[in-house]
Amino acid sequence: MKVMKELRELQTPELNNRLKEFKKELLKLKIEVGVGTGSTSSGKVKRTKKNVARILTLLNEREVPRQ
Repeated sequence: MKVMKELRELQTPELNNRLKEFKKELLKLKIEVGVGTGSTSSGKVKRTKKNVARILTLLNEREVPRQ
């Protein structure tokens, strides 16, 4: 999975910045879909949600000490 490899290489502050960017983009896409102008980005909402989940997973992995 190419996206996860790229995200794993980033430091925590960079991941937090990416998370903010993806959340802004997701909000923008949701507004477009709600208004009805989001026909050009049919799969972009799904990809953006998955990227947010991937980043949150990585951040949680880094916080929790492994046993």
